[in-house]
Amino acid sequence: MQSPHEQQQTLSGKEQWVVLKRLLSYLKPHKAMIAFALFLLGLSVLGQVAGPILIKKFIDDYLTPGNFPTGPITTLAIAFIVIQILHVFVTYVQLLKFQEIALKIIQQMRIDVFTKVQRLGMRYFDRTPAGSIVSRVTNDTEAIKEMFVDVLAGFLQAAFLIIGIYIAMFTLNPKLAAIALILLPLLFLIIRTYRKYSAEFYQDLRERLSQLNAKIAESISGMSMIQAFRQEERFEQEFAEINGKHYRAGMRNIKLDGLLLRPAVDLVYAAAIILLLSYFGIASFDHAIEVGVVYAFVTYIDRFFEPIGHVMMRLSIFQQAIVAASRVFRLLDEPDMEPAQREQNNASIADGKIEFQDVTFSYDGKTDVLKNISFTANAGETVALVGHTGSGKSSIINLLMRFYEYERGNIVIDGVSLKAYPKSELRKKIGLVLQDPFLFYGDIESNIRLHAPDMTAEEVKAAAEFVRANEFIEKLPDGYLEKVTERGSTFSSGQRQLIAFARTIATKPKILVLDEATANIDTETEVAIQESLEKMRRGRTTIVIAHRLSTIQDAEQILVLHKGEIVERGTHQELLAQRGLYHKMYLLQNNILEDDVI
Repeated sequence: MQSPHEQQQTLSGKEQWVVLKRLLSYLKPHKAMIAFALFLLGLSVLGQVAGPILIKKFIDDYLTPGNFPTGPITTLAIAFIVIQILHVFVTYVQLLKFQEIALKIIQQMRIDVFTKVQRLGMRYFDRTPAGSIVSRVTNDTEAIKEMFVDVLAGFLQAAFLIIGIYIAMFTLNPKLAAIALILLPLLFLIIRTYRKYSAEFYQDLRERLSQLNAKIAESISGMSMIQAFRQEERFEQEFAEINGKHYRAGMRNIKLDGLLLRPAVDLVYAAAIILLLSYFGIASFDHAIEVGVVYAFVTYIDRFFEPIGHVMMRLSIFQQAIVAASRVFRLLDEPDMEPAQREQNNASIADGKIEFQDVTFSYDGKTDVLKNISFTANAGETVALVGHTGSGKSSIINLLMRFYEYERGNIVIDGVSLKAYPKSELRKKIGLVLQDPFLFYGDIESNIRLHAPDMTAEEVKAAAEFVRANEFIEKLPDGYLEKVTERGSTFSSGQRQLIAFARTIATKPKILVLDEATANIDTETEVAIQESLEKMRRGRTTIVIAHRLSTIQDAEQILVLHKGEIVERGTHQELLAQRGLYHKMYLLQNNILEDDVI
């Protein structure tokens, strides 16, 4: 399901034109190529218009029994053949150029969308399903590509051909050509009616497709839980329901296409032929009618409706592209970006002293999850955050990492506001290890290095040895070049965590942020890694989220959070002596009676 923020109302006619103008703005960098393609298109149309005129001249001037002037007829035949051959060649090059332009535009648009996604704030990802975002980058841009590939060239060709045909018809018979102008308002009426109703239908169809992608993405990412809790049937039913809605939305589009596209145009075409033949039939009572003129007009009417028919059939592609483009542009215009920095010149983290000064924060702007948080972590100290689920521990880390913007209070590092540091300085000097580490597709070395160009293979190995990850890495068949599949699924939780430790240490940060970083490591490995953690913390300010209190007893300061507030603070012994919330948590975790505590 999409969030209310993601749901979109049906586009009005004015909004569709705005979207179309913005789409066409992507043509600007390709002006020279477009001009060349249009020139070729004009030549192609000229060839289509010239053919019937040559045949008309042959019929009216030379198709006479007993009279066969070889010279003029040969000239006409050669001219006709040359025109047709040139027409085929020019049409091929012209279509090739339009295809090239379209692919370049979609390539740039996909880069724009992907770049935008990388810059969006975490709030956007909190409320938007991953499958919906994937749908914008893939399905919606693909629909736009079809418009540029099929529709744009088709529309331009139809416009050029219609103008050329009317010029030729006015040359042959101005009166009949003027009568044929009646066709244009009828066709515009059909197009307008189709555009009015199809916008709503295609909007619904794209939304249903987005929901399908979201459901598929959720199912794949949570497959282990689905199977563990036997939720397969429920997910199948939910998917079938969304798929059924997608089918019904598609059928509405098919019915509309079947009524207003080709059948309606064919009806107008039949009326045009009847009108044309009726005119020549009535005119024949007064004077002789040239057969060549009749042939030329019938051919032009046929060629007039051929591109019109193609345009009408492509209207569905055009309408889908407009709806898809509106969704893509909505993502490109998304204002919820990652927090911006007000950078100060030469601002750098030297000592790593952290101060939270009356910080209050809310994810939704309504409910405060942090309330007047104030504490100081001096350089080289370890500050531990403890508390029940939902107490605000992760929110403090999210703000320190600048994943979310805060408006009330301030966070200061080495006397400078967190907002004043360049983002690159924060990412370089603050190392983060999460409880559930993320590994990228590639190999172990690339996951530790993270493509840092100045990091050598020796530094990668040294970081792994520091956290004792080398003990299992060197036993692998390919060592540090061992392949890492999606999310590191072939490694154990503890191995993934060790790689994440090595990744963090390799950057030599001044500040460490550990979110229960040893939770997924077995007891034997944890004992060994605590020695490495102790070395890691030397000379570095460390913020630790701890669920097991035994891992943070040596912290210089422990903050106990409850409902977004710091309710207790002190060392391990000081907090036990207070006999408050920390004391109760300690008793529960160690399964001891209160009287046993000294």
